[in-house]
Amino acid sequence: MTLLDDTGSAPVAQHTRRARVRKHHDEGVVLDLRTHRLVPPRQPVNLFGLDVDPLSLTESVDRAEALIETRSPRHHVCINAAKVVGMRNDERLAEVLANADMVNVDGQSIVWASRLLRAKVPERVAGIDFMEALIARAAERGWGVYFLGATDAALEACVAHFQGRFPDLIVSGSHNGYWTDEEQADVFGEVAASGAQLVLVALPTPRKEYLVGDNLAAFGNALVVGVGGSFDVFGGLVSRAPKWAQNWGLEWAHRLAQEPRRMWKRYLVGNSKFCYLVARTWWQTRITRSGAVS
Repeated sequence: MTLLDDTGSAPVAQHTRRARVRKHHDEGVVLDLRTHRLVPPRQPVNLFGLDVDPLSLTESVDRAEALIETRSPRHHVCINAAKVVGMRNDERLAEVLANADMVNVDGQSIVWASRLLRAKVPERVAGIDFMEALIARAAERGWGVYFLGATDAALEACVAHFQGRFPDLIVSGSHNGYWTDEEQADVFGEVAASGAQLVLVALPTPRKEYLVGDNLAAFGNALVVGVGGSFDVFGGLVSRAPKWAQNWGLEWAHRLAQEPRRMWKRYLVGNSKFCYLVARTWWQTRITRSGAVS
């Protein structure tokens, strides 16, 4: 049994400055010492120095439900090629990702890389699909959901979209993604006071990672999920790539075509760096294995 300490954290990857758990090896169950609720143990694979949860979409939603049921602050993140590249030179981002309670792969290129590196991830769990599935589960379970981020137009349209699809959905509150440093405490206080069990944060990377990583407890006893630009998509302001492009790992090309000035460096330069990183990691892994065999 693994006992979580008063931070509520599970084992983290090598970027973490200090261990935040105590382990007791028996049946592998995780007991939250604050709530005395059992949480399914993480069984992560290590990719690029980060512990990643190799889960399907359905398994991810089930895992998220278990975290919500602990009734304590929890953080979910998704990684893609841009974040993997970014965390190499951004220690703060790397630490936030390493300390998250759950890490999904939102990037087909990482799924392919995991197979090459023999740390297989079963499928891509796109953040937008995860958000949609979580909201459906929230409507079933009666969880309150708080929508935080994006513009007023995108926020209102997104909330209306899901209220129309799920009449039983409890919307605990909403707030756009624009506030001053002086207003931030009040915004967090509003989220916590809402009693929401699920908080969706639609802000860009790395702002949302910094924000949640530095202030997780301020959001209340909720699972906080960063969803990037998903409010814009569900609100009908931005289109998503067709299914075939998603399956072939070309969703980035669709976004690049929509916003070339903002996205060209992230995708063209970032993707090149990611390919180099995969090749270097593969070669280092091969040398290590060859040395072990000899």
